[in-house]
Amino acid sequence: MSVKKRTTKGVLGGVLGFVGMSAVAGVLVTVAVTPALALSGMAATNTIGVFENLPEFLAIDQLSQKSNIYATQSDGTPVLLASFYDQNRVEVPSDQISQFVKDAAVAGEDPRYFEHGGIDVEGTVKGAVQTVAGGDTRGGSSITQQYVKNVLVQKCEVMNVEKEREACYTDATETSIDRKLKEMRLAIGVEKKYSKDQILQSYLNITGFGGTVYGIEAAANYYYSTSAANLTLPQAASLVAIVNNPYKFQLDRPDSENNGAANGYAANKVRRDYILGEMVKHKKITQDEYTAAVATPIEPAITEPSTGCQTAGDNAYFCDYVTKILQNDPTFGDNEDERLLNFKRGGYDVYTTLDLDLQSAAVQTLRENVPMSYPGWDAGAVVTSVQVGTGRVLAMSQNKLYSQDPAVLDSSTDYTSINYNTDLAYGGSSGFQPGSTYKVFTLAEWLKEGHSLNERVDSSRKSNWGTFQDSCLGPQTFPGYNPKNDAGESGSNYSALQSTEQSLNTGFIGMAKKLDLCGIRKTAEAFGVHRADGDPLEQGIGSVLGTNEVAPLSMAAAFAGIANNGNTCSPVAIDKIVGPDGTERAVPTSTCAQSVDPSVAAGMTYAMQRVMNNTAAQSKAATSPRVPMIGKTGTTDDNYDTWMSGASTKVATVAGVVSLRGGPNGVANQRQMYFDSGQAATARHRMWPAVMSVANAKYGGDSFPEASSSVINAVQVPVPDLRGKSMADAKSTLESAGFSFADGGAVSDNAPVGSVARTDPAAGATAGRGSTITVFSSDGKGVTVPDVVGKTQKDAQSALSGFQVEVKVQQTDDLTQNDKVLSIEPGAGTLVAPNSNVVIVVGKAKDNGGNGGNGGNGGNNGNGNNG
Repeated sequence: MSVKKRTTKGVLGGVLGFVGMSAVAGVLVTVAVTPALALSGMAATNTIGVFENLPEFLAIDQLSQKSNIYATQSDGTPVLLASFYDQNRVEVPSDQISQFVKDAAVAGEDPRYFEHGGIDVEGTVKGAVQTVAGGDTRGGSSITQQYVKNVLVQKCEVMNVEKEREACYTDATETSIDRKLKEMRLAIGVEKKYSKDQILQSYLNITGFGGTVYGIEAAANYYYSTSAANLTLPQAASLVAIVNNPYKFQLDRPDSENNGAANGYAANKVRRDYILGEMVKHKKITQDEYTAAVATPIEPAITEPSTGCQTAGDNAYFCDYVTKILQNDPTFGDNEDERLLNFKRGGYDVYTTLDLDLQSAAVQTLRENVPMSYPGWDAGAVVTSVQVGTGRVLAMSQNKLYSQDPAVLDSSTDYTSINYNTDLAYGGSSGFQPGSTYKVFTLAEWLKEGHSLNERVDSSRKSNWGTFQDSCLGPQTFPGYNPKNDAGESGSNYSALQSTEQSLNTGFIGMAKKLDLCGIRKTAEAFGVHRADGDPLEQGIGSVLGTNEVAPLSMAAAFAGIANNGNTCSPVAIDKIVGPDGTERAVPTSTCAQSVDPSVAAGMTYAMQRVMNNTAAQSKAATSPRVPMIGKTGTTDDNYDTWMSGASTKVATVAGVVSLRGGPNGVANQRQMYFDSGQAATARHRMWPAVMSVANAKYGGDSFPEASSSVINAVQVPVPDLRGKSMADAKSTLESAGFSFADGGAVSDNAPVGSVARTDPAAGATAGRGSTITVFSSDGKGVTVPDVVGKTQKDAQSALSGFQVEVKVQQTDDLTQNDKVLSIEPGAGTLVAPNSNVVIVVGKAKDNGGNGGNGGNGGNNGNGNNG
């Protein structure tokens, strides 16, 4: 055997090492020979004095443990959505750790554990001798010393500054005599303060078992799909074997040549069988138990721990929303990164508001009605439900698969990391235009300002709506703004109720003309509505029709507020948080505030219940069981996004299909696009009832409060006769009577040019005080349609020489009406423009000559020929 030649420096280092380790050995011998000294801390020699001056107090912080997010089933059973951790650890008490594990740890790592005072003198001296002989420092640490080292390392792990963490880790793990002395001193201090059983329990909870697996409970879960309490003898020994050298002995690398499935995890088995032998030697197990255990093959049953929201499956986006709440909650730290890190290390159990029944319905209906991808169009779809009166988020889903992996996200539009239901800060979405569902806030402002549902406004389509009032920005004009109604409705005097039921754009612009645009914005904000990107709500005239980008969750909370007598509660997703010590922590709470007076809310729900019989009738018809429900539909320009938002008195739900990118020719007109389930534009009416049917069956629903007559009906006032008045006088007269004036433009009439020709409603009709009366002026060219009924066709056409006459023939049995004018349209006396079209209906006697019987009768009467 060759002898390695040592340098002078090496020899000197060896001597100094021997001297140093001899000093340590001297300390240990003194401590060992004088146990009372170790316990009392008294010095016997100068060497002991140096040792005793080292700190003995070890502050033991809370261990890093995984945190969990749960939903709760109807029977109260928690369902794990996802876990989060830096270190996969679950602390367990001593009585939940198999005795096999405890005995294996002591026999394999520290056989004299229950005999020494924290330092195994014999083991350490052997280590010193091996260190001098081998030229480097070797182990020999007791379980208590190993525990101390783990605690020190854990203190490093929770440091957020990398340089500080690295320096701390070096101090805690470097192979040096100074560190060893400090470790010994701290071990003695730990033994003074804690019992052997407590130290052993803590050691088994803190120690690493390879990778991110820490603590015996997590190791049992991960490697053998069982608990620490239920580990068998061979399983316990194989896990304790890992502690000696985690990388070498861990059991989750089946392809390893040295320690894999092919060779029966040979490296681990050697160490396992050694530990089993030590257990026999120290009478912890019998010979028979030993024989059976060593004959047992190592067969790990790896159970990958749930980590991150990607493991939450269909509930992933809700899970992601919960993590964003935790990241934004100052309870967990000073900034987002620190908060998430503290959550991942804190061992918290977070119990959420998610209703798994409603969530399942949302997931299923999305899956059935909107594909994850569509040729040429990236379509998104969402369903969000909120509990009325509490703000608890009950369901949150979308038509995409959740991932945070850039490679996966780039592979297909089926995946996204963005939660379409939430704000930018809580899921990455900038929101969507809610379209006409936003009109409810103009309705609220309308009723707040004392207007009634049956009050009419100027709702005729026009490109110049004049000046709108804005108390925040000053008077505003919007030249060229010319919205049309979805179905082409062209009435000039719709009531607020009609405009709501039929979602009439011009009606709501007419309502806004009589309101304060800033007031409408403030009312929306009172319902908790805000832009998803964090910018202030826009308040231009387009915003009345829903052009602000808002998160579906915000709209769901607002509709819940309407259904809650105008009292809106901010959304919450966490019911409780339980810390690792079993105590509950403070959670973000819902803030409820009265958005509008209950009487106003009653007027809103009165109108919105009627929407369910009109534009939302399809959703109502498909909902079962039915309870009283309110709703509002929404469609953005070019049918780009479509919405159904509504509520019972218990649950509010928003369902929508949105255009994320593209579409055929760059335009995604949902009325021209079809999924397997039907037209894209009507998917909302298939999804919303699917969720609300489950909600109604589970939560029920009550009647909404009755709206007062003053909210529904304005005081009825006769419309004055303004014919012949100037337009200025007509405006003054109407305003004095409590009406609003709208100029309907010129019509053909024989009244003086520029004077009033007629009004809508007509003179003498009644209309609610505050209603808009449209006044039409005369062009002076009107001619009166003559009365030609009863005249012959020839005479009638002569009398109508100044008109374009269309003749229609109507069969008649009355021979006296043959060739006579039966009716005329427009009616006699109507003022029309010269050369206007008129239609006359001329009677024509039926030809009875072909009927022999009638002919005979005619002959008998002297009025016909015998047939």
